[in-house]
Amino acid sequence: MDCAKASYDWPVLAIGMGIAAEHGIGLIAFQAQSIFILIFGDSMKAFQDYYPENLAHCYGCGSLNTLGHQIKTYWDGEETVTRFTPEPHHTAIPGFTYGGLIASLIDCHCTGTAAAAMYRAENREMDTLPAFRFVTGSLHVDYLKPTPIAGELEIRGRVKEIKGRKVIVEATVLAAGVPTARGEVVAVQMPEGFGA
Repeated sequence: MDCAKASYDWPVLAIGMGIAAEHGIGLIAFQAQSIFILIFGDSMKAFQDYYPENLAHCYGCGSLNTLGHQIKTYWDGEETVTRFTPEPHHTAIPGFTYGGLIASLIDCHCTGTAAAAMYRAENREMDTLPAFRFVTGSLHVDYLKPTPIAGELEIRGRVKEIKGRKVIVEATVLAAGVPTARGEVVAVQMPEGFGA
């Protein structure tokens, strides 16, 4: 690490932490991510950051859909992780999250995981061609208990099977470490030219 460069980044880190506090973002998580970027650079891109523009409009995971969830999914060992904080308009009944949001989070988390898993299985970087992109062939969700609306949700996924153009991914939604929903997605690789 270039210590001289790092010293110039500290004011940016301090400003970023101030913005995080102003907007109620988890300051400790923000600090940890900022320090990681400071030391190692911003090389930890989310799976969805690799989606080309023509495939970045999904309501759940599209970076170009300004009204959508814009989830970000990353590897965490052999699992994948997404963090999402519901907004008041995601309410089902006071205090609890709408089940459709939970299904949407599982769906997009799993299709992103499927793409990343296929790249990993072929020992390729996610920015190499041909691109792997997946759509939902099947989505199954079991709601284990009501999901609180307050606080961050964590979605953890694990690849169950890769077979040809299909990847089966299991996911669990956790609120404060407690599982509230489990799902399974059969993700199907998009044919070339689909969505072009």
